[in-house]
Amino acid sequence: MDSLVSRYSRPAHQNPDDLVAEEDEFDYNGSIPGLSHKFAMPPIAQPSQWLRAVTDDRSNPSCPIKIAHGTTTLAFRFQGGIIVATDSRATAGNWIASQTVKKVIEINSCLLGTMAGGAADCQYWLAWLGRECRLHELRHKRRISVAAASKILANLVYSYKGMGLSMGTMCAGVTPEEGPALYYVDSDGTRLAGNLFCVGSGQTFAYGVLDAEYRYDLTEEEALELGRRSILAATHRDAYSGGFINLYHVKEEGWVKHGFSDTNPIFWKTKLERGEFSNVTSSLD
Repeated sequence: MDSLVSRYSRPAHQNPDDLVAEEDEFDYNGSIPGLSHKFAMPPIAQPSQWLRAVTDDRSNPSCPIKIAHGTTTLAFRFQGGIIVATDSRATAGNWIASQTVKKVIEINSCLLGTMAGGAADCQYWLAWLGRECRLHELRHKRRISVAAASKILANLVYSYKGMGLSMGTMCAGVTPEEGPALYYVDSDGTRLAGNLFCVGSGQTFAYGVLDAEYRYDLTEEEALELGRRSILAATHRDAYSGGFINLYHVKEEGWVKHGFSDTNPIFWKTKLERGEFSNVTSSLD
């Protein structure tokens, strides 16, 4: 690790004047700032190359840090608004760190974000986005649009491209001007509008259910059940997804939470009542 750091570090012969100039860029005022996007960066001249060398096991099989991401988050538009659903498992490699992570971030009373990737990155920057949305309301006396909120986040993470951020998030909200609006934003600065998104290691299993049963004219109960069933399929097949199903319905007047439900009783109820998950045997078979 030391050799990698020295390889990508800045020259050690910087003069004191240069160091003082660098510190002035951070606008120190003697107080501890709140949520800020001004960070003291590590002394690495080429951060993207350094990160690739120490964390990317595809380009460097002997890298000292092997990062494994796992989750399942989804959101889709329908005639009654937007359904947002996630699992709740957090993993650190092959170790299950938590089964009760809240992966839906309540940005404000009408706007939700989801987190996939690095938990710290998602939680921090979505909280920062919530502050920016609130400041917009105070300045302009109206709610921020979902398009504008997602653009603010995309511009922010793009400014840190190559610095090691790990984010795959969705912004979901309903406004009178936009109707149900759903955007995907990731740490490369990608920003996409769409009707349906799944993010995380379990996304292929969730997409399998959604692609088969999704349509825009779903009723509210059908949409909630589809979101619940899609996350259940991912938690059943993906080792990095599990725990609880966090389910929200976003409407123009605000979001409504529909439970933080343990997947185990939902799985057995689905199996016994519908005959699904035939690969699992039960005493009633």
